[in-house]
Amino acid sequence: MNVSDQQTHRLAAVGEVLWDVFPTGPRFGGAPANFACSCSELGGRLLDVKMVSAVGRDSLGIDARQQLVKHQVSIDLVSELEQQTGRVDITLDEGGSASYQFAPDCAWDHLPWSEALAACAATTDVVCFGSLGQRSPVSQATIQRFVAATPTNSLRIFDINIRKPYYSAEVIVRSLQLANVLKLNDEELPLLQGMLDLTGSTEQQLRRLMDQFGLRAVAYTRGADGALLLRGDETSDLAGKPIEVI
Repeated sequence: MNVSDQQTHRLAAVGEVLWDVFPTGPRFGGAPANFACSCSELGGRLLDVKMVSAVGRDSLGIDARQQLVKHQVSIDLVSELEQQTGRVDITLDEGGSASYQFAPDCAWDHLPWSEALAACAATTDVVCFGSLGQRSPVSQATIQRFVAATPTNSLRIFDINIRKPYYSAEVIVRSLQLANVLKLNDEELPLLQGMLDLTGSTEQQLRRLMDQFGLRAVAYTRGADGALLLRGDETSDLAGKPIEVI
């Protein structure tokens, strides 16, 4: 079968679009936006990728839309609002670990619901969302409504992406209930331990999450120690590789 004969899948990334402002300058970011751009680059003509978010009517908003288009991500569902485009000031310690200072009350905090979003959700094969994008009641309601409106057989990927203090047990539990795939890291699992009374080895805790919320798969990253991928009864353990942080 050649590429032209294969089915095109519809993917939506829902949540924050922002700029990571490093000491060396701004970089386009936001976990859902990064996911959308990466999937578009990898999937090519087999993926129809849409970004569901909001930016301001400012220079960063213009640049954000241009970046998405550059990566062949549809911006039809990126609203332009009066609030400023999201940004986060990032500092790195000597080990390369980052700390974040998020600008308050950004455009992506006011993501409005619309009939266009309802139509998109109804035909979406894969949706990715996180907890940061739900830090405001407006966007929380829109994101959860979008995910719930996707077909029951779609992939609903919850990239938990905890950024203190922008999370709550209520949002995380509700998101887990909506999701069927979870992505988290070794700094986020301890937070879930307290919320959900998780015990045992790391794999036992991840499998309890799978059982409790009916997850198809869990991807668990461990920094320098690599990653675990759990799907059904299978477990894949990938060792880490030394890299130079830039």
